[in-house]
Amino acid sequence: MIISFLKAARLRTLPLSISGIIVGSFLGNHFVNSQIDAVSQSVFASPIFWLAIITTIGFQVLSNFANDYGDGIKGSDKNRIGETRMVSSGKITPKQMKKAIIFTAIFTLIVALFLIYISFGKENFGYSILFFLLGIASIASAIKYTVGNAAYGYIGFGDVFVFLFFGLLSVLGSYFLITKQLNFQLFLPAIAIGFLSTAVLNLNNLRDEEQDKINQKNTLVVKLGTKTAKNYYFFLIFGALFVSNIFVIMNYQSAIQFSYLIAFIPLIKNLIRVAKNNNPSELDGELKKVALSTFLFAVIFGIVNTL
Repeated sequence: MIISFLKAARLRTLPLSISGIIVGSFLGNHFVNSQIDAVSQSVFASPIFWLAIITTIGFQVLSNFANDYGDGIKGSDKNRIGETRMVSSGKITPKQMKKAIIFTAIFTLIVALFLIYISFGKENFGYSILFFLLGIASIASAIKYTVGNAAYGYIGFGDVFVFLFFGLLSVLGSYFLITKQLNFQLFLPAIAIGFLSTAVLNLNNLRDEEQDKINQKNTLVVKLGTKTAKNYYFFLIFGALFVSNIFVIMNYQSAIQFSYLIAFIPLIKNLIRVAKNNNPSELDGELKKVALSTFLFAVIFGIVNTL
């Protein structure tokens, strides 16, 4: 049973989910260090960083459990390409998955409350309320992606959720938790992470297009069609590259800041494969490559822009 829940958690999605936290935390910690005369503190020594990582992983696992449950009870995972889903395969019952969703939601909310308290304390009650509401919204959005009659993943709004929560909110939110300020230049790397995270979802939906049509799961790929969806995918990858370069140019110190471009080498190779692809099942192997490339981008980008 434990193995089944680990499979339902989709561990391979976790590096992608924390990419925004890495970027926002590195840049936020760098800003704080630049404002003090004392010895600089590593971002890895910050409890805010680790609590933000755990909270985000909680949201991702919650989303994966809810996705497995929602698609499973609706029959959308029958004859799917890629990893076997636990509810549809019968390895986890809907009742068991429902309990797991509730437990994960409660656990994640508790960790989020610790994160909010450590970041804002009693002095910034307004900020605490704001981030608490954002936490509730994150939980609700993760569940409503595929669960319920009005699941927005079935009407083409999954891309919006991923871009907002795993891009903008992840980067800007983690930066604000550390600095208590909002730097509007941070929208650029936030958009980059949002684009790359959305690209992973888009690639997933390209792989599942035919099955989603059968199950009336109207993802953006189903609505756009294969050709337009591929063009959209190319826009997301090149858009991430463009806005990242703009941020570095605006904050240029040395050429080493452009070393994050290494992460785009496998992404460019991926674009070529996607462009030539006529067999959706072959895209399954590309998903992990894009997710790990996004994680690599986040790590390198965060490090070289805080040296």
